[in-house]
Amino acid sequence: MIKENCFYVGTIVGKYSFRGELLIKTDSDNPEEYIHLESLFVELNSGFVPLFIEKCKLHKSALLRIKFDQVSNELDADKLLKKDLYLPLSFLPKLEGKKFYYHEVVGFSLMEGEDCIGTIKRIQDQGIQALFELEKNDGNISLIPIHDDFILEVNRDLKIISVELPEGLLDI
Repeated sequence: MIKENCFYVGTIVGKYSFRGELLIKTDSDNPEEYIHLESLFVELNSGFVPLFIEKCKLHKSALLRIKFDQVSNELDADKLLKKDLYLPLSFLPKLEGKKFYYHEVVGFSLMEGEDCIGTIKRIQDQGIQALFELEKNDGNISLIPIHDDFILEVNRDLKIISVELPEGLLDI
C-alpha cells in the first residue's frame, strides 16, 4: 500500500484504557462513518501496516475509541500514539456534480469561460477557507477560494473545473 493510493482518516491522539484502547481524532465532520470498519492502515517508519478492529465506538461525539486486535496493553498502545491512519481511496464514495475530493482535483485545469486560468497544484486547507493553489499560465501562483458560488461545473473526464470568479480576484 502506498500513500498516493490512500486517504487520511485521522491520528491516534491518546490512550483510553490499560487494555490498549486508543482514541482517534478523525479528519471528518461525521466520525460515525468509520464505526463499522474492519481495519485501518497505520503509517509506520516501515510503511503502511493494517490494524484489524476488534471494536469501535464514538467517544464524546468527536473522537473514535478503537480496540485493535494487535494492541492488548498500554505498551503496545504507546507505540502507536501520534501515528496517522489511512484507508484505500476505493473506500471513498463517488461524488457527482460540483462536489469533489481535494486529492482528486490536483492537476485539473481551472477554466473561466473559454479561458484556461491555470492548473491546480494543491489544495491549502489549513485556515478557515480552503484554497486552490493555482499555477497560472504565466508561471505565477494564485490562491483561489474554494467556494460553491464560484464553481459552475466539475468535469472529471476532461479534468476541468469551470468557475466564475469575482472581478479582480486574480489580480490580487
